[in-house]
Amino acid sequence: MMSTTQPMQNMGALSHLRVLDLSRVLAGPWATQNLADLGAEVIKVERPGSGDDTRGWGPPWIRDDKGEYTHDSTYYAAANRGKRSITVDIASAEGQKLIKELAAISDVVVENYKIGDLKRYGLDYEALSAVNPRLVYCSITGYGQTGPSAHKPGYDFVFQAQGGLMSITGERDEVPGGGAQKVGIAIADVITGMYASVAILAALNHREVSGRGQYIDMALLDCLVALGGNQVTGYFSSGKVPFRYGNAHASLVPYQVFQTADGSMVVAVGNDAQWQKYCQAIERPDLASDERWIKVTGRITGREVLIPELEKTMRSRTSASWIEKLEAFGVPCGPINNYQQVFEDPQVTHRQLRVDMPTEDGGSVSTIASPLRLMGTPVQYQRPPPKLGSSTESVLKTLLNKTDDELEAYRHAKVI
Repeated sequence: MMSTTQPMQNMGALSHLRVLDLSRVLAGPWATQNLADLGAEVIKVERPGSGDDTRGWGPPWIRDDKGEYTHDSTYYAAANRGKRSITVDIASAEGQKLIKELAAISDVVVENYKIGDLKRYGLDYEALSAVNPRLVYCSITGYGQTGPSAHKPGYDFVFQAQGGLMSITGERDEVPGGGAQKVGIAIADVITGMYASVAILAALNHREVSGRGQYIDMALLDCLVALGGNQVTGYFSSGKVPFRYGNAHASLVPYQVFQTADGSMVVAVGNDAQWQKYCQAIERPDLASDERWIKVTGRITGREVLIPELEKTMRSRTSASWIEKLEAFGVPCGPINNYQQVFEDPQVTHRQLRVDMPTEDGGSVSTIASPLRLMGTPVQYQRPPPKLGSSTESVLKTLLNKTDDELEAYRHAKVI
């Protein structure tokens, strides 16, 4: 039996799969980058001349071999590692034919066009599954394929508001700086990309049983609402609408930011045993033995009395001093790092979470490593974020057997 830690001849877990990526911006590209990291061949189809919208979302920009800024943004680089880029005008009849030919030899199609757009081009699931019944076809839209809002465009900021996330993010209205806040990343797009990856893999697995692919309808609003599972389930049970706790936790106390003698830090007491250890570490046996605080329920209902006592004690030492002392007692805690500090953290360095890749023009780009750690088929970083259309000729020649004359005719007609 093969060792669970022995790579399987440097194969990716999905190296037997081909993905046709018709998506752009973030949610779709995030999903297809996951598949590419796992070894799938991902062919990114872009608009001739301009490509993915995010290529122009700079600064910051990727640098070339001379250290000069290119026309591709780091935003684009963050979600398009591991892919090959081809340019095809899908509004043209010849372009549509090329996409159908590629779909016929692909396992997955991912797209995020507005509802009805690809049907108009003859590239919807019904059309492509007719030429490839085993095709898994994933559509990503803001509101899904059905419902009264299905026709609307969708943006992360809107979904963070409409989907409830901003109602529980930020400080309470009555405290300084209070009010609804968005999460600092495009969480609706990222979480939809992750859910889409799971759905695609599930459909591929079922294909092994049924012999057929299927259609997947992914919506950013659905995924953002699903992200609120803990709070929403509590609301369903109690009827009480969740509200903003700032950096505190609705169900755990203390679980928040504390000001220290030289800044601030996080303490995350996750259970009653850790509460006792925390009290030992901060030398507050009076709090440890107080019947009001022994159980988490009492700490939750009495937080307005308890927290000021803890705040007073936490301000007596520096953050570094507290972290050393709390960790010695096994109490979860940590500094509040900016991203420079994150990538100076010994654990982050050890886990090699920064990946430096040479670009196609001789420059370099740094991206964040995939957190998917498969021991037998490890993630590999074989392709940098591609230049626009850099693989058009090789893909059409190798996969579709197009001749030089045919390629020249496509160029002349501006199909590619």
